[in-house]
Amino acid sequence: MNPAMRLYEDTLSGRAGDVALAPLPRMIFVVHGTVRIDGTRFTDGEAWHGEGAAILQAGPHGATCWRFELAPPGAGGSIATGPGVSSLQKLTAILETMPKGELLMRGDSVAFPPGGCAFLHTHWGPGIRCLIDGGIRIDTQGRSVSYGPGAAWYETGVDPVFAQAASDRPSRFIRVMILPRDLLGKSSFRFVDEADQARPRVQQYKIFVDAPVSVPAG
Repeated sequence: MNPAMRLYEDTLSGRAGDVALAPLPRMIFVVHGTVRIDGTRFTDGEAWHGEGAAILQAGPHGATCWRFELAPPGAGGSIATGPGVSSLQKLTAILETMPKGELLMRGDSVAFPPGGCAFLHTHWGPGIRCLIDGGIRIDTQGRSVSYGPGAAWYETGVDPVFAQAASDRPSRFIRVMILPRDLLGKSSFRFVDEADQARPRVQQYKIFVDAPVSVPAG
């Protein structure tokens, strides 16, 4: 049985108590506000990652975080609880197409200018995306779905995807993928049509984490 990737939205008020997270490979992206994670301060647009237990402490004005986790097969959820804490499980996906062998967790943001697109492509591993700005349409597996800010979706990596960003504003999503470890520092993007390789890629990337990861045992 394959592990799962889970995405939670944790909202902590300024008066929230400490939030204790059990050991799991994860990336926490700060959507808004300020939070201390294991004593280090993070604010809007910054991200933390680790595999051990972690303590979250909200700043005086609170914080909203997106928490991406790699969970062992059959594991239950890990909703954050406590006074002043609200936790929503946005998406869970079983990683049926996870690569074999040593693995890498990559967390990044992908930004498009108005009207930008990503031509038909695949990746070397699966992952979850969550839109933070703008709008985007994802065409894959014979379906076309449009997403707005806060909406999350899963890509298998092996199924070709075409992405079309909104025409009237910049768009950006946050993404965590599980990739073969030998892609450390290398792109996971693969064009489906060789003719598209000559076209300019308008996406801009910001890497938050690109690190070896261990699959937690079930």
